[in-house]
Order: sequence, then C-alpha cells, then structure tokens
Amino acid sequence: MGCCNSTESKRDWKPLEERSCTDIPWLIIFTLFCIGMACICGYPIATGGASRLISGYDSYGNTCGKNNTRIDGVPLSGRDMRENKYVFFLDPCNLDIINRKIKSIALCVSKCPAAELKSYSDLKQFALNNGSHLCSYDISPTRYTSSSDRYTKCPKLPVLPSKAVPLFRRCIPVDIGCYTEFAQAFITFVSDNTVLRRVIGGVMASKEIIMGLCLLALVLSLIMMVVIRYISRVLVWILTILVIIGSIGGTGVLWWLYVDSRNALNNNTTSVFGKEVASDNVKALLVYAIGATIFTVILLLVMFFMRKRVALTISLFHVAGKVFIHLPLLALQPFWTFLCLMLFWVYWIAVLLFLGTAGAPVKNNSTGVVEYQMQGPLQYLVWYHAVGLIWISEFILAFQQMTIAGAVVTYYFTRNKSQMPITPILSSMARTIRYHLGTLAKGSFIITLVKIPRLILTYIHSQLKGKENACARCMLKACVCCLWCLEKCLAYLNQNAYTATAINSTNFCTSARDAFVILVENALRVAAINTVGDFVLFLGKVLIVSCTAFAGILALNYQRDYTVWVLPLLIVCLFAFLVAHCFLSVFENVVDVLFLCFAIDTKYNDGSPGREYYMDKALMEFVENSKKMGWHKPKDGDGREMKPMLQSQLQIKIKRNLKSAIFSYLHHRHPTYTQEHLIRIKEVTGEERREMEEWRRGEISLKLRLRHQHTQASECCTRTGHTGGHGLSNEGKGL
Repeated sequence: MGCCNSTESKRDWKPLEERSCTDIPWLIIFTLFCIGMACICGYPIATGGASRLISGYDSYGNTCGKNNTRIDGVPLSGRDMRENKYVFFLDPCNLDIINRKIKSIALCVSKCPAAELKSYSDLKQFALNNGSHLCSYDISPTRYTSSSDRYTKCPKLPVLPSKAVPLFRRCIPVDIGCYTEFAQAFITFVSDNTVLRRVIGGVMASKEIIMGLCLLALVLSLIMMVVIRYISRVLVWILTILVIIGSIGGTGVLWWLYVDSRNALNNNTTSVFGKEVASDNVKALLVYAIGATIFTVILLLVMFFMRKRVALTISLFHVAGKVFIHLPLLALQPFWTFLCLMLFWVYWIAVLLFLGTAGAPVKNNSTGVVEYQMQGPLQYLVWYHAVGLIWISEFILAFQQMTIAGAVVTYYFTRNKSQMPITPILSSMARTIRYHLGTLAKGSFIITLVKIPRLILTYIHSQLKGKENACARCMLKACVCCLWCLEKCLAYLNQNAYTATAINSTNFCTSARDAFVILVENALRVAAINTVGDFVLFLGKVLIVSCTAFAGILALNYQRDYTVWVLPLLIVCLFAFLVAHCFLSVFENVVDVLFLCFAIDTKYNDGSPGREYYMDKALMEFVENSKKMGWHKPKDGDGREMKPMLQSQLQIKIKRNLKSAIFSYLHHRHPTYTQEHLIRIKEVTGEERREMEEWRRGEISLKLRLRHQHTQASECCTRTGHTGGHGLSNEGKGL
C-alpha cells in the first residue's frame, strides 16, 4: 500500500494478532547502502591509506616503519624507514586552529626525545647516540651545528620531552603547555596560561568527585522515571499556577505602566522632545497591554477547556511509571543506543581519517610537502560517507523507538499481564529485526532527506557570516528554521508510525496515515500532552541538574586547594543534563506510545461485552469520569472526542439487574443449587453478548429482551431437573 493510497474502506485494528514483513524494498536499499559504506572502508585499506594513518608518514610521502617507493619530483621520498617507526614534528606547537592540524615538517625517527634538548649540540649528540635524526634527511648529524639550513630544517629549540602515542606512533610533547593557544580558541574566558593550568589541574585532581557526581545524576534520573508518576499531579498544578500568575501579573504590570506613563504625560512634567518620546511610549504600552490582555484571555480560556485533557496527561504519566516497573529493561535502552551510536561514530571517524590519507601523493609547490588526495569520482566518496552518518544514526535511533513501542504495545494490549513474555524488550527487538527493519530504513531516510539540506544551509550561513547582506541572512535563517520545524514534525509522525507498525504490522506509509488520522481526531489531547507533559519533563531535568550541581558544590567545597570550580561543575551539569535528557526522553516516548494505544482503544472499543477496553485502571478511571460527565469518544472516529452515553449506561444497568434477579430467584427456590448449575446458567447467559450487541443497535426491543431472558432461565431449570419455571415468570414480570 503506497503513501497516496485512496482506499476509503476502514480497517479494524488487530493488536498483536498478525505479523508480517514490512517495506522489504527499503530493507534491500538500506542493505545495499550499508554494503557501499563497507566498500568505502575497504578502499583506503586496500590503497594503503589506513596504514599511513596508523603508522604515520613524513612530509615527503614516506610511511614510517616501511620500505617506500620513490615519488616523482620529491627527492627525499622512497626511503627505507623500517627502523624509523615514529613521527616527529619539528615545531609541534605551530597549530593551524582553523584546519585543526599541526603546521610543521614531519620526519620519521627511530626514537622520541625523552629529555629536553636545548642546543644543536644536544641534537647532534642525540642523533649519534640513538641513530634518531631530528633534522631533515638531507642534513647529516655532523652538520647540525654548522649547516645554514638548521634554522628551517631542524626542530625549534628547545626541543621539549615527548612520548610516542601507543596506537598512532606520534611523538607528542609531555608538557601540553604549548597547546594552550589551541585550547583558547574554544575556551574564550581564559586570559593567560595560569588560569587554564589551574582549571585543568582542578579537573584532574577532582576526577573522582566528577565521576561520583555523574553516577549520582544517573541514579537520580532512574529514580525520577519511577517517582514522576506520583508527583505529576503536583507538577501540573505548579505549571497551572505559574502560568495564571505570570499571565495575569504581566498584563496587570503593563496596564499599570500605561496608566502611570499617561498620567505623567498629562502632568506636563517633561520637555517638548520628552513629550514626544513619552507619547510614543504610552502608545506602545497601550498596544502591549491590549495584546497581553487578549493573549491572557485566550490562554485562560484554552486552559479552562483543556483542564479535562490535562487529567489524561496525569493518567498517562501514572501508567508510564507502571510500565517501567513491569519493564525495567526499558531503562537500559539509552545505554544500548548510546553504545551503538558511539561505536558507529568511532567507525565513521576512523574511515573518514582513512579517506584523508588515501589517494595519490601530490606535492604542494608552495610548501614542498607531499599530501595525499583523491581525484576524479573517488573524491565524492566523502559525501556518500557523510550521508551514511546521518542515515545510519537515524536508523539506530528509530530502532530504539520501535523497540520501545513494541514493548509498550505488548504491555498495553495484554489483558493478563502474567501472560506477557519473560523479556518483552528482547521480544520486541527480535520482532523488529525479523519483520520491521525496512520500515525503520524508510522512516530514517525521510528524516535524512530533511536534515541534509538543513545542515548544508547552516554550513553556508556559518561560512558567509559577515559577508552576506541582511536580506540573504534573513532568508537563510528562515529556511533553516522551516526545515528544522519540518524535521521535528516528521520525527514525531515517524515515532507514531512505528507505534502503529508495532500494533498492526503495516508498512510505513499505511502506519503513518493511520497514526496521523488518530492524532488529528485527538488534536486537543495531543496539544495538552505535548505542552503539559513536556513542561513536567523539563522540570524533572531541571531538578536533576540542580540536585547534581548542589551536591557538586558541597563536594568541591571540601577541596580547598582548588580555586577554579567552573570547569568541573560545567562538566558535571552537562553530563547530568544529557543523562536526564536521555532517560526522560525514553519516558516521553513511552507516554506517546501509551497515548496512541489509548486513542485506538477508545476509538474501537466501548467497554461492552466482546469489546472490552485494554487500558489500565488509571486510564479506565479517566474514561469513567468522562462518562459520568455524559461524554464519551465515538467508535466511528468522526472527529469528535466525546458523545452522550445514556443508552450504554441504561443497557449495562438493565443487564446487571436482570442477571442478579435470575440468580437470586434460583438460589431462593432451590437452596441445593450447585456450582455445576451456576456454570450452566453462565453458559446460557454467555450467549447474551451477540444479542445484547444487536439490542444496543435497536434491533431488539427491551420487552422482547426480558421475555427472551425469562425463556432461557426456564429452559435451564427444566434441563437441570428443577421446577418453578413459572415462578421465574412471575419474578421476570416483576423485574
């Protein structure tokens, strides 16, 4: 079924009944794309780019630790470097901040200098003793002190002690003081090296405290996910009170300023020029006050009419807390997702670095340094690789959403919770991998299509900053903002489409269409959940960060040796916010899935026999309270959210009284009535479901219904050997 299917026949939702593979063509496309990503990784490995990155290479195209071939036009290339396994930079502190690299001649050496070398004589002695030549290859160690090129082809004095990085074999200075300039490009508040040293020293010395506070933030986030079900009502009232006070108070202040400014203008206490300014201010305050008044009235009316739907948000939060109690592995979803993303990002960065050292050697005529560049169609591999970063990252996030949706759907639509799978999360993962990877590929590709142009426009805007005119800058910002809004809307629709797929096992377009219809029919409820719910979760994030920061201040207060607490506290607060955002985002996903399940449940079920609700007790109480008010959501989904339920209430009341009268009569007339007879009566009355459904539609009148119940009870008494059927008739007439 395509996205533009025009079929108007309504299909009943059948949760968890049928399961089939969805969007298989998109799974094939995604698989081929991943094979292409693997081929991109294999290209630099096959051409030696990976080896050059790991082993290192000098400025003349020689790979350290290997016997190299000569490069045309480069006299110092083609050397045997099997004994020289380390890369040494003549000036490691000469940094190119814009391109984020070291602007220095690189050489292959056999040993990094472990001690400081202060003169060219020390360089000569080091080369003669260790066989490690720290000057250019065309200068012999004996000429280090006399060569006229020693100032450009030998390292800058003094040569700082350095140590080889274990994996990449680069000689890096032990003292990182020369990288202060590089750090200042990112930390603008640093005015001198001493401040940076104190900050870094404080971080290194308080690393145990930082780790402990990060663990505290993790524990607080886990506790908040369970406790929020109990405090959601309080937070909602806090939100309501703050909004009312803020709106009314702000409007009152604006009117007070308007009246005060108008009185001051009428008193003629200012100059002629001052009167013009005061007159403009009075007009502006009047416009602001009127606008604030209109906004306040509309806001209060919206809050008044949405107050019942706020109760639904509270009920959903309460049920979401129960979900985490029954499905504790949900709390581990951020860990697995973060781990998968980190592994993929590390792989992606490694391949990108491999591509940077792949290709053919090209001599830079201005510097004389050899650089490796990809030419021809191969240079577009980087763009393919960049698209892979976005698509696969979105695919991993979509897999988490589908896993959460599948587990929550299983919880919601399982009436007997004891019959749930032992590990619903693992079952949901297995179901997603077996049936729905194509749906995830399609949904994540749609997000990729929107995100790529937004990132391109953002990059263009950053590159042209200060060069373009105001109109172009405004248009770029507007385009970026529109694409961002579109991306967020599509992401929300995708999440609900994954939920619909988890329920009905339909393809992406069908699921997105069905979910969109459900959301439109419940637009006010969606607005209430996304506003009130997001604010409640935001308060939870603020609470976690505040508690972590307060504990950090108390802990660092005992570290009297450190005067700079800025960076440790920033690290702790940033980590606390990220952890809280990850966990509460999972909580938000659970609430969204529960809401869609609730909307489907109330649309296709009405609580009658054969169409019982699946919902939790808390949500059932919400529905019952709505029924007491005389409203209920229709089953035909005509766009209204409530309708009168007088007929259903009368039907349930009559049915309950009828059964009670029949059983009371049988027990009164026959004290020896056994459990077996009760079961038989239940089997007979169990046929009421179909007939009650017909009666509810008006096909059988109440009079015929009572007579039919009387006949069934009389026949049952006759089959079980009891008399008194006519007595039942009298009772039935009395009923």
